[in-house]
Amino acid sequence: MKARIITCDADVAEGAAHLAATDTRFAEALRLTGPLPLRRRKDGFEELLAAIVSQQISVAAANGIWRRMKAAKLTGPRKVRWATEDDLRACSLSRQKVRYAKALAEARIDYRALREAPTEEVVATLTQVPGIGIWTAEIYAMFSLGHADVFAPGDLALQEGARLLFDLPERPKERALRQMAEEWSPWRAVAARTLWAYYRVAKQREGVR
Repeated sequence: MKARIITCDADVAEGAAHLAATDTRFAEALRLTGPLPLRRRKDGFEELLAAIVSQQISVAAANGIWRRMKAAKLTGPRKVRWATEDDLRACSLSRQKVRYAKALAEARIDYRALREAPTEEVVATLTQVPGIGIWTAEIYAMFSLGHADVFAPGDLALQEGARLLFDLPERPKERALRQMAEEWSPWRAVAARTLWAYYRVAKQREGVR
């Protein structure tokens, strides 16, 4: 079955209305957060390469590396395949990330076909590439492909947002949150947007810790 695609703010609003109607806690969260952002991104090689670059480093550091890669014209699959390790290292990529970038370029993923694929197939395809885990694949399905019914329970902010909104004794682990999220189908991606937004609101009220 083809995944429902979120393409505009009206789609997000439809999902938010569904969640608010089925759970009063989502209704309260949405009252506090206001309208949720669309957060659509481009799809394709460059988006995934940027995700690899940004892993486990600060936003500022990732932005600096990406600027250097752009300047060196090393953000396309053919250029990355042809580049030497020294070329990529000169942009401040670690040796591990050079390996991941090369693996992504060599994978020759059919990104156009992924636009029509179900979420499970998207995740299975992307996680075959070294350096791309389930979280990255689910985030790609959510924001680059616009899947309405995908969730990323490995995300710490989602775990903390769920703890706060549902008044849980502790932050739910990935497996537990994945099970919780099944109740939010077919709008799990909008539930994720709600939890991220609610997390930011709650932390502003409490003071950042």
